[in-house]
Amino acid sequence: MPINPTNLAFDPRPSMQWVLLACVPGALVLSWQYGWGTLLQLLLGLLTALACEALVRRLRRQAADPQQALAGIAVLGDGSALVSATLLALALPPYAPWWLSVSAAAFAHLFGKALFGGFGKNPFNPAMLGYAFALLAFPAQMNHWPVPGSGQGLLAGLQQIASGQLPVDGWSQATVLDSLKHNDRLTVDELFQRNPAFSSWSAGWVNLAFLLGGLLLLQQKIIRWHTPVGLLGALFVASLLCWNGSGSDSNGSPFFHLLSGATMLAAFFIATEPVSGPNSDRARLLFGVGVGLLVYVIRTWSGYADGVAFAVLAMNLLVPLLERQAARREERLADE
Repeated sequence: MPINPTNLAFDPRPSMQWVLLACVPGALVLSWQYGWGTLLQLLLGLLTALACEALVRRLRRQAADPQQALAGIAVLGDGSALVSATLLALALPPYAPWWLSVSAAAFAHLFGKALFGGFGKNPFNPAMLGYAFALLAFPAQMNHWPVPGSGQGLLAGLQQIASGQLPVDGWSQATVLDSLKHNDRLTVDELFQRNPAFSSWSAGWVNLAFLLGGLLLLQQKIIRWHTPVGLLGALFVASLLCWNGSGSDSNGSPFFHLLSGATMLAAFFIATEPVSGPNSDRARLLFGVGVGLLVYVIRTWSGYADGVAFAVLAMNLLVPLLERQAARREERLADE
């Protein structure tokens, strides 16, 4: 997002509101595919962000803005906590146990943002820090996704999330990325015929919905094109060069990778986070390329099905280097 968090006169709330609005298509498709779980995860994330922000403000002896209180968003401050909680909730399994969602959201807010001084100072993407924490701490729960179209009603979803138990095998399954990674006997065509996650093309619809939201952010100039294009372009080229066909050992086609997992969510919403990402256009492009390449490497050769969180966090470490390289290039061009 092309904002300047170091500008004290800048109000990030309008940009954050556009980001939340752009998340609506993806959230609706996820709810259509998996039932009430997605909306319940969003509610858990929001309440946790609210509680953590209130705690941090109390410890810092900061009062909530009365106008925000009247608007019903007291102590949410600049809105970044709400955006981080929303992105994290959309990335989690819809029926993840409540304690997983709460601990991940709290970790994202407290250790991803508040620990470094709040909005404008965090070196890592808070949502991805919370997701990585959940993935490392609760791997079994993070790998259970419902079969598309088998979403539960409100009361059943509440019971599933509140119980904290893993769903039954007949109701849950691996994602398309998990299925492809651990497949050793079925061709890709056979996976599309026999695996509900493939045949329903659920991941594709979700990614197209987030693509629609991302295009809205581009149209409103909330984000610039460099990071999404760099990420999607690098992922496409890497998967094209390494594509080994549709056999049982397939790495997946370029379009499979573009429309699977959290690709579009990462390209338009996560990698474009304004604080932990670069500020110059050239650095943004390189940042996106790095994330795209790392996502493909992790998906194809690591033990994890999707690599968005680790890819973004790894590239966050390189942001100062990317900015220095971009500045040196601009200086050389200015001297010529």
